[in-house]
Amino acid sequence: MLELARLSKTYADGTHALADITLEVRESEIVSLVGGSGCGKTTLLRLIAGLDRPSSGEIRLDGERLTEPNPSVGIVFQEPRLLPWLSVADNVGFGLSALSGGERRARVAHALDRVGLSEHAGRWPRELSGGQQQRVAIARAFVTEPKLLLLDEPFSALDAFTRASLHEHLLGLWDESRPTVLLVTHDVQEAVTLADRAVVMQPKPGRIFDEQPLRLARPRDKLSPGFESATRRLLSTLDNSLKPAHLAKAERGREAAALWW
Repeated sequence: MLELARLSKTYADGTHALADITLEVRESEIVSLVGGSGCGKTTLLRLIAGLDRPSSGEIRLDGERLTEPNPSVGIVFQEPRLLPWLSVADNVGFGLSALSGGERRARVAHALDRVGLSEHAGRWPRELSGGQQQRVAIARAFVTEPKLLLLDEPFSALDAFTRASLHEHLLGLWDESRPTVLLVTHDVQEAVTLADRAVVMQPKPGRIFDEQPLRLARPRDKLSPGFESATRRLLSTLDNSLKPAHLAKAERGREAAALWW
């Protein structure tokens, strides 16, 4: 599905943002990218979205090389980025101009219903709360039925209750069309709640430190032993990714030995 091959990015000022990123994301898989600040998570998403160009390496989606924005790739940013002069419904349907009016209206209505905003279709973005605006952004991303959806910390500015509600809306929409999802997050619990696999990144330059499968049935119970165990394991790996390389390697060796026994 999504293939990243030896992807690197160095900016004009000499900042080495990413180094030798190789990753495969399977069809319909939800993968979270976690890591400390400055490890290149957002840079990686921008490269995949075609908003920036890699210094070396390549990106392929279903075997096709991605070098610029592609209609098969949707993205949700940290901020909703709604168009203030359009209604909620028109914001959701903004990318559907190629469809007939009837089909466009039907898709928009369904998407708004799935995120619980049907009654707000005719309102302006400024009349909505932050959580409602982000629900509009999520509906807008899904309504085009992308093969790949990129999520750049879309829930980071929201309170815990609103964030949990949006997790449910996101998974409900994902379950209908099953796009491949790549989620950037600083929230370990969010990664365990949503993802099938967590990829831990290491900074300076950004590179992959470790990968952990999250084989938990959905919906996920945050109070279950399995959820708590996965969260602790991911937190430990994230902590190790921020240590100097020789200490992190030694710690990973100890953890592997403990798991073996």
